[in-house]
Amino acid sequence: MKILVLNGPNINFVGIREKGIYGTKDYAWLKNMLEEKAAREGHEIEVFHSNYEGGIIDRIQQAYGDGTEGIIINPGAFTHYSIAVRDALASVEIPKIEVHISNVHKREEFRHVSVTAPVCTGQIVGLGLEGYALAMDYLTSQEP
Repeated sequence: MKILVLNGPNINFVGIREKGIYGTKDYAWLKNMLEEKAAREGHEIEVFHSNYEGGIIDRIQQAYGDGTEGIIINPGAFTHYSIAVRDALASVEIPKIEVHISNVHKREEFRHVSVTAPVCTGQIVGLGLEGYALAMDYLTSQEP
């Protein structure tokens, strides 16, 4: 299976920022964990990060024609207000799992709303970086 992992603003700073919320494992650890898991299980994976809304949108649109079969997305702050990212996700008929490292429902009120989740297949929150692996497990267990 060809899987695209999209990470929005500041996700590249996990392990650096707010360690009490996001943990001490860094972005390189996340990428390595996902790449090793994909290789072990015989999947193709691309891990993509952008702090720019347009970069995320461009990569979602590219996924439409490049054979991507599943998307794991942590939109970061775009989760809460980016109708543009939401519309890009809605435009591709690819299974999509939204992942959040922290439990957004235990945090500030503004983090409780996701404009992107309604156009995703499902959402995983609060399970740390391991949430990405669980999203991959879900995507790769589905019938084509």
